[in-house]
Amino acid sequence: MKPNYPDRIHIAHLPTPLERMERLSKHLNGPDLYIKRDDQTGLATGGNKTRKLEFLVADALAQGCDHLITTGAPQSNHCRQTAAAAARAGLGCTLVLRGNKPAQETGNFLLDELLGAHVYWTEDRDRAEVITKAAAELQAMGRKPYVIPLGGSNVMGATGYVLAMQELMEQLAAQHINVDFIVFASSSGGTQAGLVVGAEVYGFHGHILGISVDSPAEELKMQAAALATATATHLGLGMLPLAERVEVNDDYLGGGYAIVGKTEREAIKMVAQLEGILLDPVYTGRAMGGLIDLIRWGAFTRGQSVLFWHTGGTAALPAFADKLV
Repeated sequence: MKPNYPDRIHIAHLPTPLERMERLSKHLNGPDLYIKRDDQTGLATGGNKTRKLEFLVADALAQGCDHLITTGAPQSNHCRQTAAAAARAGLGCTLVLRGNKPAQETGNFLLDELLGAHVYWTEDRDRAEVITKAAAELQAMGRKPYVIPLGGSNVMGATGYVLAMQELMEQLAAQHINVDFIVFASSSGGTQAGLVVGAEVYGFHGHILGISVDSPAEELKMQAAALATATATHLGLGMLPLAERVEVNDDYLGGGYAIVGKTEREAIKMVAQLEGILLDPVYTGRAMGGLIDLIRWGAFTRGQSVLFWHTGGTAALPAFADKLV
């Protein structure tokens, strides 16, 4: 079973490091903890979307497109990496950000502007309406836009994480590590879908657990499973038993998307002070907070090994400074 991978551009620093979190493991007195450093992919401070954009931008170029359009929250890591990928490829970039322009340019939004992206704010309008309008304006100017969905989560984007699983399995074999669980932040479902397909292709037999940062578990499971099935078909793998491999925990939604609470604050400070690794306030802080809590009440125990897949996002930290101290 070999995927028929589409073309990609090479913009990520790969392979990303696989490290043991020895001091955090000792502090929590639980399983052996490892971390996959996709915060180190290298594109405008890195993150998981860079793997997706290798395939998405290649597809845009193959179609003769000269402008990328995508969407996200005001502190979207995906939008920041899309703007950087567009700059690397010599493409224009339009970002449709949710809500109103903030009073201060900071975090990812500051980087969006430095990277040359043109930003539309949805204000009280529907996101799809604003994207359609932006695309029409570009077409009227003779440009050919390529629309990337929220989070880069379609079959092209998810393909980046099918390939990432091959990378991980090679690293685990080289370091003689057996992992029981992979834990990560899950939102639009693309990373999780790709990992699930990659697990089937490359023989990972452990659990793949997404900690939801914004959606009810059943909704996210259906979304990720559907995308995993579509991705497998897109790669010529046929029908695979994927749905049962999509595991989601939604116990850590807290006050809602991008609302920093005690869970995120504790996790960010603990990992920074024990391992010298920065997490972000919206995704990895929440997912690591969930993992820490699960260890404390015994969901993961000594003798097991857990890999935390760091999906990046630390560029957003300054925008949440008043919530983290």
